[in-house]
Amino acid sequence: MTRTICIANQKGGVGKTTTAISLASCIAHSGSFALLVDLDPQCNATSGLGFDPSPRHPFAFPDESISQTVQKYSERLDVLPGCRSFADVERLASVQDPSYFNKVARQLSRETQGYDYVLIDCPPSLGPLTQAALAWSDEVLTPIQCEYFAMEGLVQMIEIIGKALKRKDRALEYGGVVLTMCDPTLELTYEVENEVREFFGEIVFKTTIPRDVAIAEAPSYGKSIVDYAPRSRGARAYIELCLEVLERV
Repeated sequence: MTRTICIANQKGGVGKTTTAISLASCIAHSGSFALLVDLDPQCNATSGLGFDPSPRHPFAFPDESISQTVQKYSERLDVLPGCRSFADVERLASVQDPSYFNKVARQLSRETQGYDYVLIDCPPSLGPLTQAALAWSDEVLTPIQCEYFAMEGLVQMIEIIGKALKRKDRALEYGGVVLTMCDPTLELTYEVENEVREFFGEIVFKTTIPRDVAIAEAPSYGKSIVDYAPRSRGARAYIELCLEVLERV
């Protein structure tokens, strides 16, 4: 059975796309078949693994197969590229009919049955694309940067997720919160981590993602951190995070 996880946070720059790429790659290295879906119009997950954005957004045409758009990154990891087409993105963002996204969700479920995991990189917003991704997913994972400003607006994100959790037509679960860009030399890191863990409790992953220059360099080579610098601190952290995700079944 396919496990679909969306990586979502309304704030940009918190390591959302990096987490989506790294987690998908680690899952593939673990022996499972994974699909990374780039739903962010910035297409950073697409370019971060060395692919070009798609000229048309596959979700804008639910009657067409997504298999023609899927790209192969490795033996066990495929990528569904994002699209920068303003017309397609606007079309998706302006859809008001819930049945449209239900149709896309059915298509996505049907065409991803061969994968063990599907990870969706959401745009940094609370708009229709993020809400649609929440509706398509089994779990939602939220990266939070270890800075106070990164926590602003988190209440809104929780409210949106809360509404999605109550949907009767989809059994969505909160997969967890992961702390990113942690610098152990800063007192602020400990303060933010303690506050987040106190507020969220056990849903916060034990693993924290450190600041690591290798993580920032990897996308420029079109590789995930575990392929670019497998012995780096960042790679080890994402491997440990992957193990936690795999255990939370």
